[in-house]
Order: sequence, then structure tokens, then C-alpha cells
Amino acid sequence: MSTGSDEVDDDTIYAQGRLPDRTYASASFPIPWAASPDHGKPARFVWKVFDPREETVACLDGEQWVVSETAAGRSQVKLLVAREAGRVRELWIQRVPRSGEPGKIKTLLNLRGREAARLIELLRNLDYIPVDGGQTVRIDDALINELFTDPNSLKTLYRKRPGQLRQLISDDESARDVIALSHRRGQLRRFKRFLNDGSYFDSVVAETPGQRKEAVWQRFFEENPWILGVPLTGQLLTSWNNGKLEQVVAGTSVAGPGKRTDALLRTSGRIKSMVFAEIKTHRADLLGAEYRSGCFPPSTELAGGVAQVQGTVHRAVNQISERLPDVADDGSDVPGEFTYMLQPRAFLIIGHLDQLRGQAGGDHRDRIRSFELYRRQLHEPEIVTFDELLARAEWHVTAAENIVEDDR
Repeated sequence: MSTGSDEVDDDTIYAQGRLPDRTYASASFPIPWAASPDHGKPARFVWKVFDPREETVACLDGEQWVVSETAAGRSQVKLLVAREAGRVRELWIQRVPRSGEPGKIKTLLNLRGREAARLIELLRNLDYIPVDGGQTVRIDDALINELFTDPNSLKTLYRKRPGQLRQLISDDESARDVIALSHRRGQLRRFKRFLNDGSYFDSVVAETPGQRKEAVWQRFFEENPWILGVPLTGQLLTSWNNGKLEQVVAGTSVAGPGKRTDALLRTSGRIKSMVFAEIKTHRADLLGAEYRSGCFPPSTELAGGVAQVQGTVHRAVNQISERLPDVADDGSDVPGEFTYMLQPRAFLIIGHLDQLRGQAGGDHRDRIRSFELYRRQLHEPEIVTFDELLARAEWHVTAAENIVEDDR
């Protein structure tokens, strides 16, 4: 007869009789711990048993066979749930003797209060931790808990813990794409407001040094060079200088008082070519007064802008000649890197196509005909209105968003 520790008590008998595919819960009872904040609150025990198996494996020439399989004994998880569903007050992981074996349940791990809650949170949060992450990530348990218990508090959570959320985002390639596109969407809204909200544009002009309308657009495009670099042409254009679009291109210029261009760009790729852009304002007139019936000449601002771009390009080509070598920070040439000046492309960004509407708001065919015939006959520069540039940029961002959405 077994005695002492070999005796099988009621708890062991119950544990041996439980089925692995079931979860067991006791009747509710009030917690009798006077010093605990849960004193008198409803609680109940919850049990789950596991029957792992041990295998003896033989291996020959890379192939495996199970020679024998035996029960490895029973394990049991016991939880004390207090006050409310899902709130674990205490947790036990226990070793249960096999059915018919002497002995009592042996506690292998006992976690109480906060420690038990941390283990439960870990198990809950495993669904949100990707297996294929390329970098080590450290996240506070409190951060995860706040995020997943109340998704609507994400803005508040970001204000509390911006650094940790930024770390999460920096480890997620698609998240970075979404943020970049969100920023560009915001800049396009600002672009559209410049065009459609006259009082807002005037307030920005008043806050700009020199209070020049052109300076507002110059600063905007310097902050967002992608608007010129991608939508303006089929080729990818990059700024000549990362910090400033406006450059001197003749006289004391990028080659050596000179001629300035509002935006000096160049194409990307193995062979780089210079690209010029002159930026006026969206309020600049496109056409002058009717010259003959149905014929509208270009406005003084449009004709002057064309002459300005043509003169700038002509002087730059004459001074720089066929190609300009890239220069390193120490003033030396970068071997094999040149920007070519072979009939460089040039753009004049000016006006708004709404000027071609009639008094009732519809299309004015004579105005449209006069403007389109004028700009299509020009070899240089290519004339782009501000609203056309906005439409191209919006298309580019929408297309990029669709790609990101398809990849998610």
C-alpha cells in the first residue's frame, strides 16, 4: 500500500480523469483574502490538461522512422480567474502522474498577479508578432496592451509613446510606403488649396520673405521636388542641388552675375541630361485681349516667360558646352559622371486652365484653340499649367497607393 507522498489525492484523481479536448471550470466562489483588492470578488478555477508523447526515432540515410511512441506523462494548466472574465489572478503549470501511478500533482511553475497576467498577454499577442521579421524589435508590454485593448486610442497612444510606434513602423516596409504616400497626399491638398483658396495663398505670400508670389511656389517645390521630378515628364527628374532648385546657369554658374533658372533638374540613368524649369504663378494670365475675331495672343507674362526660358537655355548651352562633369565635395571631378546639354528640355510652369472658360463657366473654344495652338507649336519650352501639374502628381500618388494596397 502506498503511503505519504505516494498516495493519490482527489486533485490528482480529477486531473487524471480530465480529457485533453475539454476545458474545465469550477463553480464561482468569493475570494477569501482580506489583504487582496480582489477580496470578496467572484472567482473560479479553470483547468486544461495536455498529454505530450515521447517518440523513439531511428534515422538511416536521412530517413526517419518512429520505432516506439509512449506517453510522456500528463501536464495541467490551472488558472484562478478573479473579478472578471479573462483576468487571471494566479497560474499553475503542473505535472500530473499517469493514470494508475502513485504520487501527487507537482507544481512546476506558479505565477501570481502581474506575472501571470504577463504570460497571458504574451500568448494573446503572439498573433500580432510576425514570424518573418528581419530585425530585432523590443516593444513594451504596456504599449501592446493599450493598442490592442482599445484600437480607437491609437492617436492618444502615439502621443504617449511616439518613439516606440515609430520603431514599429520603421521595421515595416509597407508602413513606410503608406506614410510616404500619406505625406504626399497632404502636400497635394496644400497644392490644391493654393490654387483654389485665394485668401489662403495671399496669407502665405504675406508671410514669405519679400512677399513674392513666385517665392511661395519656389519654396513649395523645393520642399516637394518629387512633384516636378516625377509628373513633369516621362523620365525621372532629380534636383541638381538637393537643397535648392534655383541655380545660376550662366555667368558665375554651375559651370564655373549670371542667368538664373527657377528649377534646375536632370534626368536619371546612365546618361544624365540637364532640364530647365521656370516657375511663374497660377494667377499669371495665359492669354491677352482678343486680337482678331476668335484669335487670342499669348499674354505678356506667357510670352515673356517663354523668352526668358529660351534665353536662359541658350546662354547655358553656350557657356557649359556639350557636357558638365560631376564634382565631388572636395572640388575634384567624379570619374565618368557627366550631365549632358544636348538640346536640353525646358519647361515653363504658369497659369491655370480655368482662364480658358467663358463667362458661364463652360469651355471657351476660341481661347482653348488659341492657347493650345500656341504651346503646341513651341519647340522650347514646354508649357505646363499649375492645375495640369497637380493632376499629374495626383495620378502618380493614386497609382502608387494602388500598388501598395495590392501588396498588402
